[in-house]
Amino acid sequence: MVKAPVGNKLAILSALSRDHFISGQALGEALGISRAAVSKHIKSLQDMGIDIFKVSGKGYRLNHSLPLLDQNKILPIWQALSDSPCRIEVQPIIDSTNSELMRRIQTNVDDLNSGHVLVAEMQQAGRGRRGRQWQSPFGANLYYSYYWHFEEGMQAAMGVSVAVGLAVYDALKALYELDVQLKWPNDIYISEHKLAGVLVELDGQMEGPCHLVIGIGLNVAMPNTAAQYIDQAWTDLSQHIADIDKNQLVVVLTLCLQKRLHMYQKNGLSEMVEQWNELNAFRDQAVSLSTGQRQWRGICEGIDHQGGLILRQDGECKTYYGGELSLRKEG
Repeated sequence: MVKAPVGNKLAILSALSRDHFISGQALGEALGISRAAVSKHIKSLQDMGIDIFKVSGKGYRLNHSLPLLDQNKILPIWQALSDSPCRIEVQPIIDSTNSELMRRIQTNVDDLNSGHVLVAEMQQAGRGRRGRQWQSPFGANLYYSYYWHFEEGMQAAMGVSVAVGLAVYDALKALYELDVQLKWPNDIYISEHKLAGVLVELDGQMEGPCHLVIGIGLNVAMPNTAAQYIDQAWTDLSQHIADIDKNQLVVVLTLCLQKRLHMYQKNGLSEMVEQWNELNAFRDQAVSLSTGQRQWRGICEGIDHQGGLILRQDGECKTYYGGELSLRKEG
């Protein structure tokens, strides 16, 4: 079981920089440990997916700066932007932020309030859609889950991922003036490269109250050691933005998500369909839609007011709804 870096490991991580090298001897002298012990700690940090360079005669440095989360920095940012209570919880290492909130729904849901956010520096069993693994190396990206109690039931919640995608768009636009595209049903793209994914999980009744866990995995500074396991074109914020404060990102993302979910609860997707269709990554393009067993081809026309995908096939428009559907561009 991987443990969060503490003690000398944390001190070494704090001393490392992407801008300059630091020798093993200097690290050892600063911490009062041997160079061999420094080397062992470095190896342990690398095993966590932290991209650390070693150059003989120079020492060590980070390939990417690590914009780490800090509960003490999140709170003042939140208080400067919102009058509501801050419900953002930071965990260093967890199996999956979504899994943890789903467990809490089963065991102590009375202790959860709508808007409770769980973020982690690393996931040991991060999950994407359709059972895929989500690469989650330490400190590199944002692993985020939001709990929402939804009175209208699971049936009415089927378009939530559309609202979530727009919330991610809102946050990145507000913070970085970054324009992203949205891929149905729940991916965020920059120039045909995946930046983030959404995983919405539900527990409850079709027509009555239900619980939603909204998971967002957003690539911030993906190390090469983890990138080799990704089977599609991807990007991260560090390739587009110079300075990233992950604490600020968590706060702004949460506020944007709250706003979009309030819109959704009030009027469904009626206020959001037009904007989502403008941001549609596959707008007017030939696509294939598959379940694994079946496949459909057509021109992507966007989404309807329930969040279903509209495909134009042989001059006729047909609508398909989420679940286990996978959308790909043809050619």
